Amino acid sequence: MSSTTTARAAFDALIAERGLAFGGDYNPEQWPRETWREDVRLMREAGVNFVTVGVFSWATIEPRPGAREWDWLDEILALLHENGIAVDLATPVASPPPWLGIQHPDVLPVDRDGVRLIAGSRNQFSPASRTYREHALAITRDIAARYAEHPAVRMWHVGNEYGQIDHGDEAAREFRIWLERRYGGIDALNAAWNTAFWSQRYDSFDEILPPRRMPYLVNPAQSLDFRRHSSDQLLACYTELRDAIRASGAPQPITTNFMGFFAHADYHSWAAEADVVSDDQYPDPANPDAASEIALVQDLMRSLGRGRSWMLMEQSISAVSWREHNLPKSPLRARRDSLQAVARGADAICFFQWRQARSGAERFHSSMLPHAGADSDVFRGACRQGADLQKLAAVAGTEIATDVALLFDWSAWWAGEEPARPTERLSTMEQVNRWYRSLWRRGIPVDVRHPDAELDDYRVILVPHAYILSDAAAQALAGAAARGAQVVIGPFSGVADENAGILQGRSPVQLRELIGASGEEWSGMLPGALQLADGFSADDDAPRASILAERLRAEGGEVLAAHADGDLAGIPAVIRNDNAWYLGAVVSDGVLDAVLARALAAASVTGPIDGLDTLPDGLEAVRRGDVLFLLNHTQHPIDVPVTAGLVDLLTGEETGDIVGIAPGDVRALSERQHR
Repeated sequence: MSSTTTARAAFDALIAERGLAFGGDYNPEQWPRETWREDVRLMREAGVNFVTVGVFSWATIEPRPGAREWDWLDEILALLHENGIAVDLATPVASPPPWLGIQHPDVLPVDRDGVRLIAGSRNQFSPASRTYREHALAITRDIAARYAEHPAVRMWHVGNEYGQIDHGDEAAREFRIWLERRYGGIDALNAAWNTAFWSQRYDSFDEILPPRRMPYLVNPAQSLDFRRHSSDQLLACYTELRDAIRASGAPQPITTNFMGFFAHADYHSWAAEADVVSDDQYPDPANPDAASEIALVQDLMRSLGRGRSWMLMEQSISAVSWREHNLPKSPLRARRDSLQAVARGADAICFFQWRQARSGAERFHSSMLPHAGADSDVFRGACRQGADLQKLAAVAGTEIATDVALLFDWSAWWAGEEPARPTERLSTMEQVNRWYRSLWRRGIPVDVRHPDAELDDYRVILVPHAYILSDAAAQALAGAAARGAQVVIGPFSGVADENAGILQGRSPVQLRELIGASGEEWSGMLPGALQLADGFSADDDAPRASILAERLRAEGGEVLAAHADGDLAGIPAVIRNDNAWYLGAVVSDGVLDAVLARALAAASVTGPIDGLDTLPDGLEAVRRGDVLFLLNHTQHPIDVPVTAGLVDLLTGEETGDIVGIAPGDVRALSERQHR
């Protein structure tokens, strides 16, 4: 059995032993010792059974080079263990102590303008710096050697929110090594980057620099490779420390916290390196689409773990402090956010942080125990969440069945948003969220998969925007459609090869036969009307296309919508070819929803509530195992038809054939209890 398999089993055993994990970041080094016992007493009152310790403790453990001060950590680990609270012990390497940057300026990152950043905040390190990495390794090895067998330590947390990008000389050296490994020789790189354009030819790898500030546009192939390299460089920082922990004999699972659809790390390549996928999630209470957008992130995390449960490592219990205008969550909203994560596969619900910081940059970031203390709605809300999670213990470890794959690739995202495109108004994430929202309103979860992943198990495959699509992925889409899956492809997909070079021929070159159409030009466009074909209706008073359109012609495909005016009048905008659907423009929500609804119906994919093709506005419904979660994201009650006799795990009540969900409330209806 591999170490990863064994470690995952250890996580599953922890959850089986304790039920859903509940807690958050705990930073006792920021507080006098007399508060520690109060902390633990209140943790037990709130139902906390899991805390992360040590994320930002490097300067406390190593106040000067080579020093090791363990007494405080020994004491707090013993106290937590005595009180039955499991510890996720962190390597403190995300925030080096000031002395490291002062004595070794080479550890500090350089931005794209050539400015070296200074110590005094966090993330003040270059992932390429060997000096930084040697110091990080040294303290990690010592922590692991000391605590690998400590009974309190049930998990290891490497780093924190890896995301630092460096453009300095050491980064340039590492970038060249990465490029030589990728291309083998400079001639191959020149061909891949097409350096004949603008006289950019290189004679050796030594001439290549990161894409720093330039007089005009950066070569998009160079920019894409630097993004890939930077993600790989950060991953190397993580795996180096992970392997050091494992070499100490530590058997516990090892993780690091992802950040959703984060722009600087390709989590498809990271996921297999973590024993358990964990994520930090901070949906904005001011965003009316926050519920569906964070549901997409949660589906991504479950997908990265190949369907297994994941951890919500950080969230806020009320307001954050880093937006320009910070709206708080009510305790009801905070509870619903946590239960939404459980519904979508999380087995751990944690917050940043336990006790609100009295000073420092995050002094106004909310915490489970706020400045006001335990006599507060925030803390009472935390206690209610702890009690709720205990009632949902039977949900732990169960999975979510999916019939729909949504394809997403970080490289395609990066390349597809480089400057000098037909329009910079086309946003990959905006399109992904729009497509997902249509399924969310139907209660249909998705697996977020890389385009090169195995797709045989899916009845519907969605490709909202894949600027880069490999030949193998294109063939897999054609094969999926041939076996009966519905394949829906969005605009500006299959445009470029893996080096960001535009594919030659009528577009989309690789998908032309699949979609029964081809195009000759992409263009930005002003909003214009669409004419829908007979038999194709949309819940849209004024069907429109906007942002970007392709000058298409049908080649056997059925035209469902065409541009009604302007230079594109009469040009197809939406085409169906048997099981393949192609949107050659960014269409309005009603048209998009109609296409997706027809594709789902053709595949017989339905939501979790019989008789409801579309859920009431603001209702989220998702089935995890044999529990149907119903979440009301509105300010008014919602009634939903269900099977009579189900039991709400949160209240113990048995349902009739209609269940009411109060504003902001959640129901967790168990079929197991019903049987």
